Amino acid sequence: MVREIKDENFPQTIEESSMPVIVDFWATWCGPCKMLAPVMEEIATELDGKAQFFKLNVDENPVASTQYRISSIPTIMVFKNGNVLETLVGFRPKEAIKSLIEKHI
Repeated sequence: MVREIKDENFPQTIEESSMPVIVDFWATWCGPCKMLAPVMEEIATELDGKAQFFKLNVDENPVASTQYRISSIPTIMVFKNGNVLETLVGFRPKEAIKSLIEKHI
């Protein structure tokens, strides 16, 4: 349910979606990111058809990471029509993340 996104397709993905786009900025060496991954999968499954879920590896995709000033990971951003609506830094419980996303559905 959570798909990979890269610098090459990041702009069009967040701008062309008719529903909210959730991006999890992460890295393979990040412990909290590893804890967050299954939580994001659960949320993506529960909100299937209401939002699109992506993950972006900050080490492999420096353009988007720099553009959105990602300085700590994990960082979750909620986009709609190409605009950032919410930013959440660090690991949070599933219900906190889900309720943040549901505000924009």
